[in-house]
Amino acid sequence: MTVQLPDTASEDCRALGSILARVGDKWTVLIVVLLGDGPKRFNEIKRMVGGISQRMLTFTLRGLERDGLVTRTVFPTTPQRVDYELTKLGSTLWEAVEPLSLWSRDHVSEILTSRKQFDENAAN
Repeated sequence: MTVQLPDTASEDCRALGSILARVGDKWTVLIVVLLGDGPKRFNEIKRMVGGISQRMLTFTLRGLERDGLVTRTVFPTTPQRVDYELTKLGSTLWEAVEPLSLWSRDHVSEILTSRKQFDENAAN
């Protein structure tokens, strides 16, 4: 027997999937965690994240802005200054991912040790 979902359920699943893809992206999580303590400039975020290309940072920030999680403020200075900050909605996402960030920091050495042991055993 095949269960046929109503069209609205299928649409809801697609919408939810696109949101989870955004908030589950590794760059999104890192950027949201960094912005949790206040606004940051583009290059400041780039330095703090490390390993992210300028293109990927721009792409991620635009997606977060599009989703209403981040605001972009341009200051009329020379050179132009642009700050990124979590919105009220973005702050609720920060509240959800900050415990994950804290857990990761607390257990990074254990996980790295486990990975090393696993890789050594797999090589034998």
